[in-house]
Amino acid sequence: MTNLNSTLQLFSDLLVAAPSGREAALAAVVRQKLTGWGIAHEQDGMGNVIVRLDGHSPQAPLIMVAAHMDEIGMVVTKINLDGSLQVSNSGGLHPWKLGEGPVEILGDVETIIGVLSMGSTHTANAAKTAVTWNDVRVLTGLSADQLKVAGVRPGSTGVPTRERRGPVLFGDPADPLVAAWTFDDRMGVVALLRLLERMKVEGIRPYHPTIIAFTVSEEVGGHGAKSLALREQPEIFVSVDGAPMPPESDLVLDGRPAIWSKDRLAHYDQPLLQAFCQAVLDAGTELQPVVYQSAASDASLVYYAGGAQRIACMGQVRANSHGYEVARLSVFDNMLNTLVQFVKDFEG
Repeated sequence: MTNLNSTLQLFSDLLVAAPSGREAALAAVVRQKLTGWGIAHEQDGMGNVIVRLDGHSPQAPLIMVAAHMDEIGMVVTKINLDGSLQVSNSGGLHPWKLGEGPVEILGDVETIIGVLSMGSTHTANAAKTAVTWNDVRVLTGLSADQLKVAGVRPGSTGVPTRERRGPVLFGDPADPLVAAWTFDDRMGVVALLRLLERMKVEGIRPYHPTIIAFTVSEEVGGHGAKSLALREQPEIFVSVDGAPMPPESDLVLDGRPAIWSKDRLAHYDQPLLQAFCQAVLDAGTELQPVVYQSAASDASLVYYAGGAQRIACMGQVRANSHGYEVARLSVFDNMLNTLVQFVKDFEG
């Protein structure tokens, strides 16, 4: 459990506020980890953090493996005269996934704390009312002038406070579950950081020239990954992301990662899928293939934009998607071992 405990600590370190377009705090943590391990990296104008790895075969096609740093959140649309904020979603967030409670609003000058409020239930039709963003306010306790001084304005974004994020370990101690406010996609960031650390320690070199990327703005259109892929022109783009569990899927919350076969934008490269399935067998587990009707990843968004010829998406199975998500703790190591095998062995 020592290895998993250190992984949980790494995951916890990454649970800083990073809504789409405001990923700088998380990027700073990622860069701090890479610097501490002596791993050379760069950051582009969009904010993507990039590690370039030489391959055994310099002529082999470039592979890009990416996890996005941004998270879903809320965006301020209006500041009311009483200092409360009207908000809407940034990415696929529903207000009922948050519930009432403390949130932090990232102003241009300082971050303020408010409470997400959905009003009184002492009304005749409260039990039958579906809460929408039109029904939600953030109570700040500050005046409009005080908010202006803090740099809170239309376009400022917000997320749950650090205290609400987790992680929480529970269930069978021999095979526990872990929960947190949206693993999406901090688990992927953890997987790529651990991959780079292990490659550094063990002297692992990929067969293909490879870029490991920590991207921005996936939740609002995959803009960081698309810009990066169009500039670097990888033949293969791999997303390391999560796998939600809609009712129509066969996914099981048992520690096996998932591999996407199709989503709303694209069919994934099937020979690449098979290569991942072989890598995971060599790593001692197996992958769960899944088809989505209403999901997309950095990989399919890049493919749709013409930024790569072959794509894959692999990651942790998680319940309560875009909410207080739950995964099996063992999936952390299973994802890492799969990525190590793929990077070492894939020559296709």
